[in-house]
Amino acid sequence: MERTAVSSSNIGAIGYEAETQTLEVEFLNGSIYQYAGVSVEEYEAMMNSDSKGKYLNTNIKGRYSFNKL
Repeated sequence: MERTAVSSSNIGAIGYEAETQTLEVEFLNGSIYQYAGVSVEEYEAMMNSDSKGKYLNTNIKGRYSFNKL
């Protein structure tokens, strides 16, 4: 999945695949997580948020199932 670099103290890049509604988050420490069932609106809201890490913690973690790659 292609990821876009973001400005964040904890996240290096974020990717999204609309067909499978998969959000992929690459952290600065090198770990990568994929979150399932994330709508394109949720992805766009995260990309447009001032703090990607805060958005992830508030709106994604705990709401969507995930896999660590």
